[in-house]
Amino acid sequence: MASYDVIVIGSGPGGYVSAIRAAQLGLKTACVEGRETLGGTCLNVGCIPSKALLHATHQLHEAEHNFAKMGLKGKSPSVDWKQMQAYKDDVIGQNTKGIEFLFKKNKVDWIKGWATIPEAGKVKVGDEVHEAKNIIIASGSEVATLPGVEIDEEIVVSSTGALSLPKTPKKMVVIGAGVIGLELGSVYKRLGAEVTVVEYMDAITPGQDAEVARTFQKLLQKQGLEFVLGAAVQGVETSKSKAKVTYKLKKDDSEHTLDADVVLVATGRKPFTDGLGLADLGVEMTERGQIKTNAQWQTNVPGIYAIGDVITGPMLAHKAEDEGMAAAEVIAGKHGHVNYGVIPGVIYTHPEVGSVGATEEQLKSEGRAYKVGKFSFMGNGRAKANFAADGFVKIIADKETDRILGAHIIGPMAGDLIHEVCVAMEFGASSEDLALTCHAHPTYSEAVREAALACGDGAIHA
Repeated sequence: MASYDVIVIGSGPGGYVSAIRAAQLGLKTACVEGRETLGGTCLNVGCIPSKALLHATHQLHEAEHNFAKMGLKGKSPSVDWKQMQAYKDDVIGQNTKGIEFLFKKNKVDWIKGWATIPEAGKVKVGDEVHEAKNIIIASGSEVATLPGVEIDEEIVVSSTGALSLPKTPKKMVVIGAGVIGLELGSVYKRLGAEVTVVEYMDAITPGQDAEVARTFQKLLQKQGLEFVLGAAVQGVETSKSKAKVTYKLKKDDSEHTLDADVVLVATGRKPFTDGLGLADLGVEMTERGQIKTNAQWQTNVPGIYAIGDVITGPMLAHKAEDEGMAAAEVIAGKHGHVNYGVIPGVIYTHPEVGSVGATEEQLKSEGRAYKVGKFSFMGNGRAKANFAADGFVKIIADKETDRILGAHIIGPMAGDLIHEVCVAMEFGASSEDLALTCHAHPTYSEAVREAALACGDGAIHA
């Protein structure tokens, strides 16, 4: 029986980062993972492979639509789907091997198999029981399904199945207009599929700044995606190699059907805690099946912590990473900290969407006085040169103090640009601080400065 200071259950972004941080802080650490490779959902069947396909298909889009305008003449490339899949798998492999290397470098033991916690201080994997002074549950999430919709990963697929379809479908129906549905819907649209997105709410990307969501929908429609909003999916019937999606429109209760070759169920995710034995341990859970934790990520059972998708908050890899480092620091006797007010969210379509902090809708509902500075990428020289002038930067600041409360960007490199605002918010900066910071020309980042200027006396190039 091996004995550890910390055993982390799960090697996703939260788990592997937590294990490495604990080891760096001098704690004897192991990480339990049931998959053949490290990295969890994100790295194996989530964030990383989807970005590879988004990148590849965006290059195809550029070749088909913009190369000729720049004097790059010739036939558009044909798609070798098998090679594109091989490229995606190679990207995954490089990253999973990278984590294995980091485990060895930091002396983190990888215990292969699925974990149960028979009692506090013990983790059972297979027939072996390991002792741990502290256990961090980082077991992540799984696909949330809909009643009347059975996923077979062939015709009716989750994001996992959608990443490795044998061929591009002629017609794809995406259930759910959130991040996963829109990213993968974009991939297959660029590859030539007819894509229809069915969403229960009356707007896409629920919770997003409403102005951004409206602009985003228009731009995706311009790219050929079709949307059915305010629609409750009743069920999916499959026959041989086809599917029929039935939905009801909420406004008039009318029933409609859509035919598809592939149906992607992208209705969100739920905590994955099966088989850990939490009920027998008496670990407190929320009504939504999440593990209850205090401000130090501790459960009600001493010595057991939880982070990432299994606890409350946005199901984001970087949120899990922050919590993983913080929990390791708490265990090591330090002060672990996560600023939940400054966790960015990104959608990696084209254009990208990046957001952090409060939306206008939130601030209105709280009755807070605020001001908005906006700048369109149409006024940005670099964006125009790169055929990327769609979208805008919006910065929201407190009306009295000018402190930045949030930012919402739709446009080129939005996922990178948003971090300039994250750093500013972390330092409690005002929009004027951002406006007074010299930005290199010509860069996309100038649009952020211009939006900050618009919170004051006005943008220069608008």
